[in-house]
Amino acid sequence: MPDRLVAPYPRPEDRYDEMLDGSGAPRPHWRAFLAHLAALPREALHTKARFVHDTILADGVTYNAHTDPVVASRNWELDLLPVLLEAKEWAQIAAAVSQRARLLDGVLADLYGPQRLLAEGLLPPALIFGQRGYLWPCHGIVPPEGRWLHIYAMDLARAPDGTFWILADRTRGPAGAGYALENRMTLARAFPDAFRELPVAPLAPFYGALQDNLYRMARSRGEAPLVVLLTPGPYNETYFEHAFLARQLGFPLVEGQDLLVRGDAVYLKTLRGLRRVHAIFRRLDDDFCDPVELRADSALGVPGLLHAVRSGQVLLANALGSGVLETNAISAFLPKICERLLGERLALPSIATWWCGEAPALAYAEEHLSELVIKPTYPTIRREPVFGHTLDARARADLLSGMRAQPHAYVAQEWVHLSHAPTWGRRDEGLLSRAVSLRVFAVATRDGYVVLPGALSRVAASDGDVVSLQWGGSSKDTWVLDERTATPTVVRKPLLGAADVATSGVDIPSRVGENLFWIGRYAERCEGIARLLRAALVRLADAAPGELSALRSIAVVCETLGILEAPAPLSNGETTPPDFIAAVADASVPGGLAANVLRLHASAGHVRERMSTDNWHVFNRLPRRLPGPEPTLGAALDALDDVMLSCVSLVGFAMDDMTRDESWRFLLLGRRLERLGHLTGVVGTVLHFGPKAREEALEWLLETANSIVTFRARYRRAPELLPVLHLVVLDGSNPHAVAFQLAELRRELTESAGELGASVPHDALAPFAEALRAVDLRAFEHETGPALERACVELAAFLERLRAASFALSDELQRRFFSHASTPLPLGVSA
Repeated sequence: MPDRLVAPYPRPEDRYDEMLDGSGAPRPHWRAFLAHLAALPREALHTKARFVHDTILADGVTYNAHTDPVVASRNWELDLLPVLLEAKEWAQIAAAVSQRARLLDGVLADLYGPQRLLAEGLLPPALIFGQRGYLWPCHGIVPPEGRWLHIYAMDLARAPDGTFWILADRTRGPAGAGYALENRMTLARAFPDAFRELPVAPLAPFYGALQDNLYRMARSRGEAPLVVLLTPGPYNETYFEHAFLARQLGFPLVEGQDLLVRGDAVYLKTLRGLRRVHAIFRRLDDDFCDPVELRADSALGVPGLLHAVRSGQVLLANALGSGVLETNAISAFLPKICERLLGERLALPSIATWWCGEAPALAYAEEHLSELVIKPTYPTIRREPVFGHTLDARARADLLSGMRAQPHAYVAQEWVHLSHAPTWGRRDEGLLSRAVSLRVFAVATRDGYVVLPGALSRVAASDGDVVSLQWGGSSKDTWVLDERTATPTVVRKPLLGAADVATSGVDIPSRVGENLFWIGRYAERCEGIARLLRAALVRLADAAPGELSALRSIAVVCETLGILEAPAPLSNGETTPPDFIAAVADASVPGGLAANVLRLHASAGHVRERMSTDNWHVFNRLPRRLPGPEPTLGAALDALDDVMLSCVSLVGFAMDDMTRDESWRFLLLGRRLERLGHLTGVVGTVLHFGPKAREEALEWLLETANSIVTFRARYRRAPELLPVLHLVVLDGSNPHAVAFQLAELRRELTESAGELGASVPHDALAPFAEALRAVDLRAFEHETGPALERACVELAAFLERLRAASFALSDELQRRFFSHASTPLPLGVSA
């Protein structure tokens, strides 16, 4: 018996404990897992807890809590210990969840159809029509196969007697299924032996059923169906889950701006043009989906989407208007509705609920306030639950006054003392006891609803019954112990044929292509800035008199390129010294390294569903590579090395891990354009220096162009202007030379034109390539003199024109492929 774990565990006296029975002994289905834990050294459990924490951090699992005034995006919290449930008990829960999903699906069909439940008095009309959740424009719409709820979630809690009660229904686009899968993948790696030996029911069939159902119900009329996942964007609190599910299910992750309605159909804007969308798995709230017919102030939706739905040209999961059932009050009326619609009794009861919009219910709530929890009726009312027993006389009077003034806005529910489960203390506290609730998911299939054999368990932050993740709660994995060796069978789509494979491709939304393009640009920009700043800081650390002029020349280049802010004049006529360390660490410096690292990270966050886990780890670590506030010179140098190493890793991922499709092509175009712009800017600025400053800048110029080793191996002498210019400007074999960038850009543009059509400006840089080949190096053979200075000025002017043309080309690609504007922009050699 694992006494050393269980003995100090503070089992609550007035709650059901998931791990221990009334005598304090482990429940039978917990014994094997506890024995596994007891066999591990205590330090091993700490190691596993750190592994869980580090995995969540590395995977970038976040929950953007909008109620947190300090941190808008915080790391997901996963406890080391799962919640364990017996297969027999779970079978009863699954049957109840499936029944509830069928029931609510029928209620929605009635409310947006014949409305018999209202006519027969089984639902108060004021409860339905008195909220924004009922979408009048959806009345009369019949979704494909009459299915309103494609995915449904139920919040469950266990009372002190061990009975499960339904806390809430989630019908709009229930959150948590992706987090549940992430939790499972992490804990299965933390406890691989226990997970296999118990055994634990697998989750994968549920997600396969979700995928199959949407593909099956998409009305594609013979063409390959396209299903997309619609997200509000990266600032939504569960955006990680949207990206994670899109990657797991193979659906393009889209925002409202990625879609448009033409005629009766919905189309996805892709790099190849418009592609018909047949089904939308939405995580956008109902009224935000269409600014034309629903919420006019929404910038997140798709104008005309409801028209396409009404025309039967696109499937929405869940159907628009399904959020009407997320009112806390409706559960009070479901027992009779269940008997009316299904001819069955509810398999699982809701907690006792009184809608204060009815006079008898309000009177009961006033009389029994100390025994109840008062909640807002509708999810659109931003008000936290109030536990009646916690109120003093004044707070009680204020609450009752509000309830009497607007009774329809309040719901009273029985205060359920939630069950407790063991959690792992973070500070060597052993096992702690915390309140838990379960969110269970069901997905529609051809044969009814299939229930996820597990749940997203939510844990209270401290003692008490508030288990909201918005208010600092954490999560647990939920293991259903299933002795059956066979896994559930899921009907799969017909096998692909050779013709399907030969014509298969990936639809790249224009927004995805744009973000990958800017990932390429920002990654290259960060590397270029880091190399410049490292050259400066190394010389700053040396503090030798001979390095001061080099520092001044680096500062001029950084100011010209916007990496450093222009020096402020002082009262004595001098200027403030350049702050190279601030350019590394201070995100408020617009062109500095920190600001561009954050831009790179943000662009990557918009397309993280397109990345492998390893690739995302590099992006996710980048901001943490920056030095903290008030960094030392050494810390800034270490940060520069780390950032450059990460940028080099990203290049490796792009070359070795990414499929050679148009998204990869645009990422490379972004890298080449940025490197070309950076090189021409640096070299052109150096060429404008006077002879002495130019000569002193040659060594750091080679360092920032990552060509110093090549120069030394090739020439075995101190840097001179002629060979340096040849190496970093004209040498087509040097991947850090201007000529190399031009050649690669032209090749990429030509190949892109072959893939994407003649609209690619593939000849835009041809005149520059010809002009570069005509540069006469003999003009740079002189050490000094007017001829040399004239040659430097002419080459600098050419590089400036080339730099301007590269940025103009970037703008043209933006216009033609990302914003879908067709007006051409002429690109020429002349200024």
